[in-house]
Amino acid sequence: MASWLVVVLLGMIEGLTEFIPVSSTGHLLLAEQWLPKQSELFNVVIQCGAMLALLPIFSRRLREMFFKIGEPANRDLFLKLVVAFGITGAGGLLMKKLGFALPQDPMPIAWATFIGGFVILAVERWVNGRNLPDDITWTVAITVGVAQLIAAAFPGSSRSGTTIMMALAIGLNRPRATEFSFLLGIPTMFAAGLFEIHHELHNAPPGAHESWGLVLLGTAVSAVMAFIVVKWLIHFVKSHTFRGFAAYRIIMGAAMLWYFWPHKA
Repeated sequence: MASWLVVVLLGMIEGLTEFIPVSSTGHLLLAEQWLPKQSELFNVVIQCGAMLALLPIFSRRLREMFFKIGEPANRDLFLKLVVAFGITGAGGLLMKKLGFALPQDPMPIAWATFIGGFVILAVERWVNGRNLPDDITWTVAITVGVAQLIAAAFPGSSRSGTTIMMALAIGLNRPRATEFSFLLGIPTMFAAGLFEIHHELHNAPPGAHESWGLVLLGTAVSAVMAFIVVKWLIHFVKSHTFRGFAAYRIIMGAAMLWYFWPHKA
C-alpha cells in the first residue's frame, strides 16, 4: 500500500475517534495490525492535528476568555480551565517521575475499551431523567482534571470519554460537559504533544529519518476529520445519550480481547 494512503487512513482514524468516547488509541492499535506501523512522533503529531480542529470551532469562546477576561463569567471559566490543566500537568509529571510508561501489551487497552462501555452505561443510568445544570463548578473542574490523569493511566479508556462521563456523573449536563472537556483538551493535548515531539526528536536514534511531508499530510487529514466530528457531536449531545457509543465500545473491546488474547487457540 502506498505510504501516502497509509497516513491518510491513519489520519482519518485519529480524527474520527479522538473526540468521541470510543478510544482513538484502541482504533490506532487495531489499524496497526494491518497497516505499516508509524513512528511515535507521527502518532503524536496527528493527535495534535486533531486538536487544531477545536480552535476554529471554539474561536468565539476562546476570544471571549482571552480578550474579555475582565468579565466574571469569562474569568471564572478561564481560571477553572487553568486549575484543571494544572492538576493534569502536575499529575502527569509525577507519573513520569514514578516511571509510568504506556503498556506495550495491547490487552490493557482492550480491557479499558471494553470496561469503558459499561462505565458509560452506568453513568447514563445514573443521570437518566435528571435535569442537570450547566454550571461548571470548582468540583467539576477538579474532577475533570483528575479524569484526564485516569485516562492517561489507562490507555484505551478515552480522554474525552473519561472526562465527559466524570463531569456527567457529578451533575453537569451533556452539552456543557462536552464543551468543557474539549476546551480543556486544547492546552492539555498540545502540551503533551509538544513534550512528546521534543522527546522523540531529542532521543531519535542516529540516522533516523522522518518524512515530514507524510506527517503533515496525516496531520491535515486528522484535523479535517476531527472538525467534522466535533461539529456533529456538539449538536448530537443536545438531544442524545452516549449509550450507542457504550454498545460500540463493548463490541469493539470484546473483539480486541478475542484478537489479542494470549495463547489463543
